Amino acid sequence: MILIAGIGNVFLGDDGFGPEVARRLAAGPLPDGVRAADYGIRGLHLAHDVDGHDTLILVDALPPGVPGAVEVLEVDPADVGTGGFDGHAMDPLAVLAAVARLGVALPRTYVVGCRVVTVDERIGLSAPVAAAVPEAVATVRALISTPARG
Repeated sequence: MILIAGIGNVFLGDDGFGPEVARRLAAGPLPDGVRAADYGIRGLHLAHDVDGHDTLILVDALPPGVPGAVEVLEVDPADVGTGGFDGHAMDPLAVLAAVARLGVALPRTYVVGCRVVTVDERIGLSAPVAAAVPEAVATVRALISTPARG
């Protein structure tokens, strides 16, 4: 079972990247055992939903760099901290730490991210980030079609 989780705040410009990618994936056909959902800033909800999945793919905005650059990161369980929750934002490492505190083993976890232009208060993605959405969708589709490594 694979869970694709779009995370981010749609009211903060490019931070809405993850939810947009998740919505596009959820609208298209996905293989059996794969679910895509927009979690927005609902970190605790996501932490509870991880149980029972072999793979977790977080889709999120990344700090500024080359605007619109899509990157794939594999999360090592040793990188997961103990951060807490914020009702107005989602810290992916805090969510992953909560998974462990719930007594659930962290599945193989990836982050498919995009380098942002702005996370100022506004609705809508900047042009470079909007242009990166199809690439991110294709990247996630490639990850879910790749057999798990031992």
